[in-house]
Amino acid sequence: MFYEVTLSLIGGFVTTIELFVLTLVFALPLGLIISFGSMSRHSVLRVPIRFLIWIIRGTPLLLQLLVFYYGPGIILHTNIWGSGDEGRFMAALVAFVINYSCYFSEIYRGGIQSIPKGQYEAGEVLGLTKSQIFFKIVLLQVIKRIVPPISNEVITLVKDTSLARVIAVYEIIWSGQAFIKSAGIIWPLFYTGAFYLAFSGLLTVLFAAIEKKLEYFR
Repeated sequence: MFYEVTLSLIGGFVTTIELFVLTLVFALPLGLIISFGSMSRHSVLRVPIRFLIWIIRGTPLLLQLLVFYYGPGIILHTNIWGSGDEGRFMAALVAFVINYSCYFSEIYRGGIQSIPKGQYEAGEVLGLTKSQIFFKIVLLQVIKRIVPPISNEVITLVKDTSLARVIAVYEIIWSGQAFIKSAGIIWPLFYTGAFYLAFSGLLTVLFAAIEKKLEYFR
């Protein structure tokens, strides 16, 4: 039974990892783009983006998953996500990407605005363009400052992937919970915690190494 449970949980954990990795791949760069929009001098761009961030940060991710999955079908009378497991996974991925990109955007914004204006002025004195100032002077300093809050969000994402089961995405907790009905045992559900702890521990070590690498900015 232990072998069977382990294989089932590994299968569910693969889905969890896929959702986790793809969310980061899309949300990290999208968050940077959104942060630029939220800092724009043009209110036509800044106001709607800030409003979107307010909505996403102020409502539960669970609610957003339900709205993203069921909303288009109810409003447009068509299933834009497709059928089956792939459709549910795509809806969950879009919801996670939008949610986390908004959170990441605020972290980016805080990091960028924390850089003294003197840094920009020094770059201008050296004859650097705005893009050169940002990528050669500002960005690396921003990365060092945002690594701790980003790491917290990333580890939170590991656990938040479990919410995808609300739209029947077969992640690891769904796999563990299935044994309650099929075999009348609950220990596989607790067993899923070992996977989360191991993965979160690995990420903690990874981010600690990244922070150590960035110590040369002190």
